[in-house]
Amino acid sequence: MYHDYAYFFAQNVYWVLLIPVLILSLWAQAQVSGSFRRYSARNNSRRLTGAEAAQRVLRSHGVMDVPVRCVRGELTDHYDPRDNTIYLSESVFNAPTIAAVGVAAHEAGHAVQYAEGYAPVRLRQAIVPATRIGSQFSFVLLFLGIFLYSQPFFLVGIVLFSLTTLFQLVTLPVEFNASRRAIETIEGERLLDEEEIGGAKKVLRAAALTYVAALLMSLLQLLRYLLIFLSRSGGNRRGGGSR
Repeated sequence: MYHDYAYFFAQNVYWVLLIPVLILSLWAQAQVSGSFRRYSARNNSRRLTGAEAAQRVLRSHGVMDVPVRCVRGELTDHYDPRDNTIYLSESVFNAPTIAAVGVAAHEAGHAVQYAEGYAPVRLRQAIVPATRIGSQFSFVLLFLGIFLYSQPFFLVGIVLFSLTTLFQLVTLPVEFNASRRAIETIEGERLLDEEEIGGAKKVLRAAALTYVAALLMSLLQLLRYLLIFLSRSGGNRRGGGSR
């Protein structure tokens, strides 16, 4: 009986739950683009560029060995721990806007996390190799498990897929903490006026929502795979018992 309920959820309720998650994901992306455009059109009163804001955040935490460089593209801002460098997009690096300060401070927050050995970021870094393997091979094994009706292949595919879900789960506190560090430093160092800080917060909150939506999507997909596995296992047991 249980496998019947599992199969029903996997094939029907999943699609019902998928709709709000997709809506959240699309809304989050729209919020990121909208908030970034809105506050990229407003210069901050101190005429502080993104590069200068990142350097101010680093210095306020005693981090002196992280270069800040410009990279092409829009919303391509990131901190790369492999070369210990902050890369800011052209619309952030030299821009004295509210959005530029918020985004740059966030990326500097990541650099500070690595410099201080922040536990979640160390955990995320440790599982990166396993996550890469999971993302490369999970769907191949899941497909083979369905096509060949092989439960062992399907189970290994689920395990590998769960590694990517774990990575996204660990990413949440990393991203939220980087934003918290950014806002606290912006306020403490008075990089923005009080009214301008609200704009920076909106940009960072919108970006954080995209990570929440990605995690929910991954969790929902993982639950579907698990229920399909359980329903097929129950069906195999029932079929074996009727012989």
